[in-house]
Amino acid sequence: MSLHTSLKTGGPADFYAIPADTEDLRVLLLWLGERDIPWMPIGRGYNLLVRDRGIRGAVISLERFNRISTIEGTLIKAEAGAENLAVVRFAQKMGLGGMGFMSGIPGTIGGAIKMNAGAYGEGILERTDHLTLLRGGSVHDFRMEELDYGYRHLRLEDGDIVLAAAFKLDERDPLHTEEEIRRDLELRRVKHNVGFPSAGSFFKNPGGHAAWRLIDAAGMRGAHVGGAQVSEVHSNFLVNTGSATTQDFIDLAAIVRNAVFSASGVILEEEVRIVGEI
Repeated sequence: MSLHTSLKTGGPADFYAIPADTEDLRVLLLWLGERDIPWMPIGRGYNLLVRDRGIRGAVISLERFNRISTIEGTLIKAEAGAENLAVVRFAQKMGLGGMGFMSGIPGTIGGAIKMNAGAYGEGILERTDHLTLLRGGSVHDFRMEELDYGYRHLRLEDGDIVLAAAFKLDERDPLHTEEEIRRDLELRRVKHNVGFPSAGSFFKNPGGHAAWRLIDAAGMRGAHVGGAQVSEVHSNFLVNTGSATTQDFIDLAAIVRNAVFSASGVILEEEVRIVGEI
């Protein structure tokens, strides 16, 4: 899985499947279910830390679910595998905006939805009208008021797969959106260009705090375990300097959490999803 995650670590999965469409996905899930093989869907692996022993079962990549289309009025629909910036650009061409904050967040819509990704005080689910889920082998649309979500989380049922999301946008001059995109990408180039593979922000921001400030105050900037390091550029980024294992990241994260708790009494929670065989 080191080939399929932004942190470039992780052992092998038993199966790696790339279904072409929803029907292909249904057939795959039926085949796996008949053989009692566990499975998990992924996007581009930007918020994923896979343990070194890998994943027992099947990993299902939704990378071919990447279509973006208009629905009506100011609604657009993006499938789970569509890149975040591609969705912002598509809306821009339609004279629609309101998702510029997603421009510099790497990854795909499915992953962004699952973690309610966002920036500058905005989250993607606040711009979402409804989700299309594969639940129990059937496709269903759910309006956001039917779902439980909040800062960096969305609660779904076990086995749900996010197929697509519909976004409610605003009519906006494409030049205005272009300025939002340019500003966001430049800000991230300056502040988030850490020079090594990372998963973006490793820890969630606790209420009333910025995780990076807490990590800095605890003296953890630059700390390392093996090839995993707290970035010298942005201390809420844990980076792979070239030889890191997933265990290096897990051990380093524990050291950072303990140091922050000792210094401030605040408990940090990982934003990255940690999966795989223990």
